[in-house]
Amino acid sequence: MGTHHPIFEKRRSRVRRSLKANSGTRPRLSVHRSGKNIYAQVIDDAAGTTIAAASTLEKDLRGALKTGADVSAAAVVGKLIAERALKAGIETVVFDRGGFLYHGRVKALAEAAREGGLKF
Repeated sequence: MGTHHPIFEKRRSRVRRSLKANSGTRPRLSVHRSGKNIYAQVIDDAAGTTIAAASTLEKDLRGALKTGADVSAAAVVGKLIAERALKAGIETVVFDRGGFLYHGRVKALAEAAREGGLKF
């Protein structure tokens, strides 16, 4: 775990706990937002493996985006993660916002992933 503010950590663990309770066997769409980039992974917690990943660090995206730190970049990553998850046979996930509030970039990523065909 990165070193985040104690309140962030608390919020993250609260989010994770409620996800574990409700997810059943669905994989988790985990989002991480940093100052400069945004990252998404679809994680199968039962197997402890990452099924699909996408972020603004990818070469193809880097050229296309002005910055990795805005809402439009987050939407691109959301679309991409949906595409890759569906290719891997994952259709339904639980959205793990981590300790981040469901707002701005995190929300943009989620909505783009839904538009891309992921159900959550």
